[in-house]
Amino acid sequence: MNNKKDIRFTVQPQDLIWRGKAKERLDQLTMPHWALGRLMDLAIDLAGITRSLKPETRRKAVIVMAADHGVVSEGVSNYPQEVTVQMVANFVNRGAGINALAGQAGAEVRVVDMGVAGELSGIMGRGAIVSMPVGRGTANIAAGPAMTREQALQSIENGISVARGMIEGEGFDLIAVGEMGFGNTTASSAIISAITGKPAADVTGRGTGISDEQVHRKIAVIERALQVNRPVPGDGIDVLAKVGGFEIGGIAGVIIGAAMLRRPVIIDGLITTAGALIAWLLAPESADYMIASHRSVEKGHAIALRHLGKEPLLDLNLRLGEGTGAALAMNLVEAAARILTEVKTFAEAHVSEAVE
Repeated sequence: MNNKKDIRFTVQPQDLIWRGKAKERLDQLTMPHWALGRLMDLAIDLAGITRSLKPETRRKAVIVMAADHGVVSEGVSNYPQEVTVQMVANFVNRGAGINALAGQAGAEVRVVDMGVAGELSGIMGRGAIVSMPVGRGTANIAAGPAMTREQALQSIENGISVARGMIEGEGFDLIAVGEMGFGNTTASSAIISAITGKPAADVTGRGTGISDEQVHRKIAVIERALQVNRPVPGDGIDVLAKVGGFEIGGIAGVIIGAAMLRRPVIIDGLITTAGALIAWLLAPESADYMIASHRSVEKGHAIALRHLGKEPLLDLNLRLGEGTGAALAMNLVEAAARILTEVKTFAEAHVSEAVE
């Protein structure tokens, strides 16, 4: 990383030699050529990411970044801000959607407090929450910047630190990112609009299930936020600082950190993909390490994925967030790794190849 205004983080792209080795092996497996389709494409990505024909994916974790947003005061959500604390407690008590789906995938759930406005002391003592708050929620983006540039950079560095701790410290092989924080679809839509140049109306959805009237209000709030703050599209720190969120910066940091350590990272829905866009601006090669889990019903999600050049693995009309779609995709990522490592070639299995 340098200290210039246009901050960049150094990430190496996928290794083409290892991708070639993986393709050579996959071409020879005991099945019609490329019979497992996109799973085989994914296997090549895993080899290129990890520099190995035996990529490990068994130790899995979903990192749920939590923070609050001042923009909720504009009436863009159906839920009051105190629900963020209540949902964090629900994660800790293993009662949320992400707990069920991560458990099914054999993944651990880690919650990181990046800037929850409410009081978490009652559950912090259980050791289930990583405490790295940048502030007590962001400011209202409709009236001014969400945070300072320094806070934006700190949120990203916190995310990198979380990724390093979980990969180098705890030995996790496969990381997914999720989020919690009401108002975050508004911030994410603003980020996507700022970076892609698409109008706010094209990237704004219903979030928590708001009414038509609230959607119109939400679009107007995002338009006002972009007009007031004028984020610079090519400057990831500027976009994050002006219209983002602490947890979105943390997500970007986790993605960059995983990419630095040559580990795959699964992105979830609208909010984590907004974080992925920030990561991509700051470290373009980090896109090589991102696996798009699903296509959300949120309007801006497909636009953000296309901007990143990502085709999601699933399309299930999901809109919960939390990392739930990413948890579902973990099974597919592990399946791709097993195809590469466990299926024998024609020579290994002493099976005759197809006659040309």
